[in-house]
Amino acid sequence: MLREFEPGDLDATMGIVGDPEVTRFLSFDTRTRDEQSLLLAADIERARSDPRPDYFLAVEELRSGTLIGFMRTGLMRHAGGEIGYATRKDRWRQGLTAEAAGVMVDFCFKTLELHRVQAACGPDNTGSQALLVRLGFQREGLMRDHVFTNGAWRDSILYSLLSHEWTGR
Repeated sequence: MLREFEPGDLDATMGIVGDPEVTRFLSFDTRTRDEQSLLLAADIERARSDPRPDYFLAVEELRSGTLIGFMRTGLMRHAGGEIGYATRKDRWRQGLTAEAAGVMVDFCFKTLELHRVQAACGPDNTGSQALLVRLGFQREGLMRDHVFTNGAWRDSILYSLLSHEWTGR
């Protein structure tokens, strides 16, 4: 289930953004509890903006009620969006991220009426690459030195999906 973040989600989010094994694949460094507390409060406040600049949502596992990840769609010009996601390491390779990403992409095209959704991931993130292809995204190319994280520049692979290509998996 995708839902809005709440102030009480801080501990659960630390299992994602506070884990160096997870953040090595993300576009930001591992966060401290204090850093995440400030960022979570800002995310919750930003969700009240009108117009809303993005949809940063918690991924909650239905059977346990546990927050296991996040999905984000940043809104861009010309009916475009960029999705990003992360999942706790102990929930990797269970299909949960793919399910949540499918819900988010469906939301992008059907509710937000976007024309194009893009995503970027590191060349070593083979799990994310496979997920994007499974959802129907097409690889567009390599963005050199796209993000600076963990003390070094990192390339990213850009993927995109157009609204008429989405089959609603």
